[in-house]
Amino acid sequence: MDGLFTAPRPMKISNTLNTSSTITGFILLGFPCPREGQILLFLLFSVVYLLTLMGNGSIICAVSWDQRLHTPMYILLANFSFLEIWYVTSTVPSMLANFLSDTKVISFSGCFLQFYFFFSLGSTECFFLAIMAFDRYLAICRPLHYPTIMTGRLCTNLVVSCWILGFFWFLIPIIIISQMSFCGSRIIDHFLCDPGPLLALSCTRAPVIELTSSTLSSLLLFIPFLFIMGSYTLVLRAVLRVPSAAGQRKAFSTCGSHLAVVSLFYGSVMVMYVSPTSEREAGMQKMVTLFYSIVTPLINPVIYSLRNKDMKHAMKKLLGT
Repeated sequence: MDGLFTAPRPMKISNTLNTSSTITGFILLGFPCPREGQILLFLLFSVVYLLTLMGNGSIICAVSWDQRLHTPMYILLANFSFLEIWYVTSTVPSMLANFLSDTKVISFSGCFLQFYFFFSLGSTECFFLAIMAFDRYLAICRPLHYPTIMTGRLCTNLVVSCWILGFFWFLIPIIIISQMSFCGSRIIDHFLCDPGPLLALSCTRAPVIELTSSTLSSLLLFIPFLFIMGSYTLVLRAVLRVPSAAGQRKAFSTCGSHLAVVSLFYGSVMVMYVSPTSEREAGMQKMVTLFYSIVTPLINPVIYSLRNKDMKHAMKKLLGT
């Protein structure tokens, strides 16, 4: 989600590939290297993708099959894992095809479909992290009222709201950008269709679209983030009032996994946000995007499985060990 925050920097790539004034497709550079390197990257990311699908799929199966996990906390976790599967799927399959392609070309429609789904799923993830923090706040700060507040109906409504908000948040800017005319080089120095390079390829500057996108991105990042921090501030205050050390450890263990996931996701996204676009190298931009869009969906199932006794038990039961 990095390219929406600030005005795009000019591409530092030669325009020798430009043969027409109007663009009908784009060239995704990805990770330029010799053919052997492309094959190695293909194998590496194929393994990462399969492990991500297996890890998040295992959490979904464990929550579905273990009756003890049919609680709002784990239902939200299963939905989050389902989201992670689609989030990584929005980028990795096209990246794998790009590694084996000689032309590195992505169609206009394919580029904007990827643009839409990647940012919509990323937006949905921000909202999911916020409602998961809200669930932990209710469980720890309002334990007696938790069953009556966090009902199955409320849990379902929150999940549906996250998906709807996520898929409508950037819809209008994406539609407007897709209607713009693009001139100059067809090259996008990224492994996905990022709005920064896309706007840099437009025939005319669109300050209103840039401002709108930047504002929506700021709201998307900071409103859920401040909500999460506020929730955990109240949780921390409540935990410190617990008289027994065992009770404190249990509370911290319950929240630790979610805090670790929040730190990984928001930490990497914030790096892109606070770093001025003009000072970011394309390599760093790609690496940080790679981390929050591909590495974190791989790590998240490990974090939730290792730090949660119920989830570990369900995983062992699922695997028959």
